[in-house]
Amino acid sequence: MSKATTPSTYVRNLSHGMHRQLADLLDPQEGWKKIAVNILKPSGEPRYTQFHIRRFEGTVQMGKSPTCELLYDWGTTNCTVLDLTELLKKNGFYAAASFLLPVTDTSTKKVHAPTRPVDAINVPCEISAADLIDSCSPLADQSKEPEENEVDDYDETGIGSYSFNEIKHSTNNFDIRPVSEGGNKLGEGGFGIVFRGKIKGKIVAVKKLTELVDASIQDLTYQFEQEIKIMAKCQHENLVKLLGYSKDGDQYCLVYTYMPHGSLLDRLACLNDTPPISWLLRCNIAYGTANGIRYLHENSHVHRDVKSANILLDDAFVPKISDFGLSRATGQFSKTMMTERIVGTTAYMAPEALRGEITIKSDIFSFGVVLLEIISGLAPVDEDRSPSLLLDIKEEIEEEEKTIEEYMDKKMGEVEPNTLNQMYTVASQCLNQMKNKRPDIKRVLQNLENIKNLVSRS
Repeated sequence: MSKATTPSTYVRNLSHGMHRQLADLLDPQEGWKKIAVNILKPSGEPRYTQFHIRRFEGTVQMGKSPTCELLYDWGTTNCTVLDLTELLKKNGFYAAASFLLPVTDTSTKKVHAPTRPVDAINVPCEISAADLIDSCSPLADQSKEPEENEVDDYDETGIGSYSFNEIKHSTNNFDIRPVSEGGNKLGEGGFGIVFRGKIKGKIVAVKKLTELVDASIQDLTYQFEQEIKIMAKCQHENLVKLLGYSKDGDQYCLVYTYMPHGSLLDRLACLNDTPPISWLLRCNIAYGTANGIRYLHENSHVHRDVKSANILLDDAFVPKISDFGLSRATGQFSKTMMTERIVGTTAYMAPEALRGEITIKSDIFSFGVVLLEIISGLAPVDEDRSPSLLLDIKEEIEEEEKTIEEYMDKKMGEVEPNTLNQMYTVASQCLNQMKNKRPDIKRVLQNLENIKNLVSRS
């Protein structure tokens, strides 16, 4: 018979079965992340950085549990069940805490679950997607069948409804082959695959939402409805335009304006042998993206997944921010909200976002990483590179191990050093670990406008 678990039991001595049961409680909704970001070194500094978090995430692809991997690693520090239980209670995981130590067996003081201001805030966008569509679309009360709707007939606020069969036909039955190989697939990301389609003679981009292993059908429905809500409410020259949607088939679909130049991520990588984009064009893209973020923030929305893959470029290389499925309405602008599910892309995530906070300053941090991509042409993360996370080059530059000129994308050709350093300064300010010390988007936009004007005159 195995020994009873006590507060002084080392975490490393817990049985494999107990690890698995904890994983069953913490793996869903990525609860383990909230534990990881609250584990501290004896010095008081976080034990796990964004790079470590991403490593744990990667274990899922190998069929492993990130919760188990975290506990195995942390267990090497002689942490105890009491330490773990306190963290679980602090973050609201009472079922997991009770599993380890029944209430009568632990002397840990009771820690109340953090309040969630989002429930108390008068949050906009709480009407249903259908209500929003009815109020925004001038064609909503027409008796035409959905498949007969003409996208070109809609005004600036119209969102159309298509039949699933029409969308399926427009994408050659969702031909999964890349466009470069004669198929229709443009790319893929969180919650969906994007296809090129043709509806009523117009080229469009169709995102077919797909259920993920770690996401329920309820999550998928939320992503779908959230995207429609945001896009019906928020329309701007630097936000991608939602033309319509389909929900009558087996899978949800969203129809957008087609962006001929794809994503900023692909263009910086010169995917499919596309030519490198110039420094002036990069400055214009940075400014336009910041302008889109400004619009969202002024309308009380946090994007939560700002990254180069979500910045699309039209035929004139005007940037359009996309993917609003993770966006949240902030209600009162000064509020920081909490969420039980940590979402976003780790290589871009601010420290507070890893703790589940929802704040506009997290978008600023993510945009700082995008600015580093624009300067360097490097991917946000590359495990074969040192440092693996692009945002970590800031530390190298601050410690004078390297200069920003050494990281500059040589494919751009000659760049005036003054404007390069100014752009890096903006990125560095955005990447401040302390959210209250990051600039707001208006200040960022003003700085980028000055840089853009300097480059255009040179």
